[in-house]
Amino acid sequence: MEEMVEQVELILEQEDDAALQEYLNNLNISDVEQLIDELPEHGPKFIEILSVNRAVNVFRILDFRKQERIIKKISGGKVAEIINGLPPDDRTALFSELHGDAVAKLILHLPPADRREALSLLGYEEDSVGRLMTPDYIAVKKNWDVNRVLSHIRRFGKNSETIDVIYVVDDNRVLLDDIRIREILLVKPETSVSDLMDGRLIALRASDPQEEAINTFRMNNRVALPVVDDDNVLLGIVTVDDILWIANEEYTEDIQKIGGTEALDEPYLDVSLFTLVKKRVGWLVILFLGEMLTATAMGFFEKEIEKAVVLALFIPLIISSGGNSGSQASTLIIQAMALGEVTLSDWWRVMRRELMAGLMLGLVLGCIGFLRIYAWSLFSDIYGPHWFLVGLTVGITLIGVVLWGSLSGSMLPILLKRLGADPATSSAPFVATLVDVTGLVIYFSIAVMLLRGIML
Repeated sequence: MEEMVEQVELILEQEDDAALQEYLNNLNISDVEQLIDELPEHGPKFIEILSVNRAVNVFRILDFRKQERIIKKISGGKVAEIINGLPPDDRTALFSELHGDAVAKLILHLPPADRREALSLLGYEEDSVGRLMTPDYIAVKKNWDVNRVLSHIRRFGKNSETIDVIYVVDDNRVLLDDIRIREILLVKPETSVSDLMDGRLIALRASDPQEEAINTFRMNNRVALPVVDDDNVLLGIVTVDDILWIANEEYTEDIQKIGGTEALDEPYLDVSLFTLVKKRVGWLVILFLGEMLTATAMGFFEKEIEKAVVLALFIPLIISSGGNSGSQASTLIIQAMALGEVTLSDWWRVMRRELMAGLMLGLVLGCIGFLRIYAWSLFSDIYGPHWFLVGLTVGITLIGVVLWGSLSGSMLPILLKRLGADPATSSAPFVATLVDVTGLVIYFSIAVMLLRGIML
């Protein structure tokens, strides 16, 4: 890549546009995209000098910030060529990110048919399937024979997003079925489309959330799915490449939320320092205020701590074990919900599993904690003559705290989903903070029960 950058910089210094055009046109599309990353100030010139098809293909794989900067600096004629050359779904994605006035100016570059198409697509909710669909598909009638279908594909297939699947509609554009191209190619030319229909149709609603589309693609082996309205009229199709892109964005957003921050909505290095702080400070303040309750809880048991200072030695151990188990459970359930493996109706099954898992994990840690205290008591008097009771207190507490952490971490995402919130908001730091506070209450309550009259 360094050699490529040096070569381009040399050509730029010579101001030889013909040589630059020839060099860029001989590169892979991905190489040109990397050059724009390395030399962003020359990005508009690269797009301007490329042939139309290559300029469109490079432009469509750039992230939005680069697209926006380039559009502002290239000539109006080139803008028109690129906008007209973009597939409808990529064009809509660009329009949906731009401000309203910028969209209005760009739409002026589109011919009337494409203009109506773009405005129609933009009428759907931002996170709906309607924003992903493209109207470039092949539709046929059920009374056609295979000969006519193939002729239709030859005529219009070049403009279709994919010809792997052919859609059957009636005279009112109502979707009847979909047929894979291999089924058409493997039968006699006089075979009727109606004879190939099996009625096993899977379709998306334009108003469906994009997350549902991700799950539908995941559960079905399809490269494209039709999009229909409430009357089952075929509006367009969504292809798997768009779904993979959305799935990646959803995954990134969930991971950021699990980490205890708001979704950044753009690459980390492109986010300004002020925005980065703004996205993170809200959760940090909330978590900080929550952690302040640990001081309140310890203050409530201040007398017990004064009488048995040894108990304070195990506070970090107790609260970290509970927080860790809660974070584990929360992350597992959020991921399972995102993959469609767990739904709201599964809450009782999840609770039963985490109840048993929490008990078993707590027993493991409780035994290790007790054995640690026992081992130290053989060589040291740090835990005093009542080391057995101290060990028993720590062991039982670990069972309770880990069990509580597992139940809290698994149930919070489901509860948030039930309330209509994003399960990812039940982030690991939030669960850990909750379990920290309650863990201290569990710890000192057990200590009071077991050590009262002896150490307390």
